[in-house]
Amino acid sequence: MNLRSLIVAVLVVLAGCATPERAQVLAPPPVVVSPSTWQQVDREIVAASQLATEQTTIYARGSMDYWRTRVYELTEENFIPWFSSYWTQEWLSMKVSWYSISSQGEQDASAKRLAAYLLEAYQEKVLAPAALEIDPDAILNKSMEFYVDILKEEMGKISRRHGVPMAQLNGRLQKVPAIALGPPPARDASLYQVVRTEPLSTLPAYAALVDKVHKAGGDRGVDSTDTAMAPVAKRASQRIEAEMAPRGAASAVAAAAGKLAGGLITVGVAAIRAIIRANDRPDSEALIRSSLGNTFDKAWMKLVKNPTSGVMAGTLYLAAQIEGNLADRSEPPVGLNAATVDWSPPVSTNQQNTP
Repeated sequence: MNLRSLIVAVLVVLAGCATPERAQVLAPPPVVVSPSTWQQVDREIVAASQLATEQTTIYARGSMDYWRTRVYELTEENFIPWFSSYWTQEWLSMKVSWYSISSQGEQDASAKRLAAYLLEAYQEKVLAPAALEIDPDAILNKSMEFYVDILKEEMGKISRRHGVPMAQLNGRLQKVPAIALGPPPARDASLYQVVRTEPLSTLPAYAALVDKVHKAGGDRGVDSTDTAMAPVAKRASQRIEAEMAPRGAASAVAAAAGKLAGGLITVGVAAIRAIIRANDRPDSEALIRSSLGNTFDKAWMKLVKNPTSGVMAGTLYLAAQIEGNLADRSEPPVGLNAATVDWSPPVSTNQQNTP
């Protein structure tokens, strides 16, 4: 072995011996977070939750305003013209005739069955098309996702601001209950699970929370629309039943008068019915707007204000759990909350003040 090879061999051996020692020297010491820092972190998590709740409240209100506007527009564009059309009125007359024959003496049977039919039409022509864009269920879910996204971003800021390693902060978040609906344990989730699960909808505890809100709200607040249909259906039913009497008399007279004269009599009665309907149309449309509008606005207000069944219910539940479970560690700063936001429906300036 020559001298050069010997030198290289010695250097390799020395480097191998020195590497572990160097690695040991360069390894960063573990970060020790003081109790006072953890208390400050907890306070800032509470503040972050309050901030997220405030911003989510604004988002939910704006989304509900948009849904309300679309329901108004579709009512004017689709439902009222359909209801007022000649052929719809003829079809409703046939249905009321059938309802009357099959009522078996039940009081207001025609009006009740007609209301159910009109409710189906309203769902098809107004609520279903609006839901393709947005509806309260979508706003409920999007609001919780929006809240969690803001909270997640704030967690990163808190970690950097106080020099707390994210691994240690995550360990602390695992001890903060965010959803507590068990048993079974799958219906529970920590704050860590809530902010780290993507998408949030895949978390079993999240599904349990949505189900809890649905059960508290019945059919999401639009179930009262059938109440709004009742006066509309009753008026239509009474008018149609009143028209049925002269229509039957006209048929009898036509049969006695012969084919030609009978046809002229029938056409004359039909013309009179058309005039009656044309005269009644403004009042009928006004009744639809008033009845649907008053009922819809009450349902809308319930959806935006009720803390257990409204579109903010899921977000408020998460915020209450997180802030409540951190309350024994810190005193949360005073801030705004959902109750400080004006939830009053916007004042309309035209006919779109009623769906």
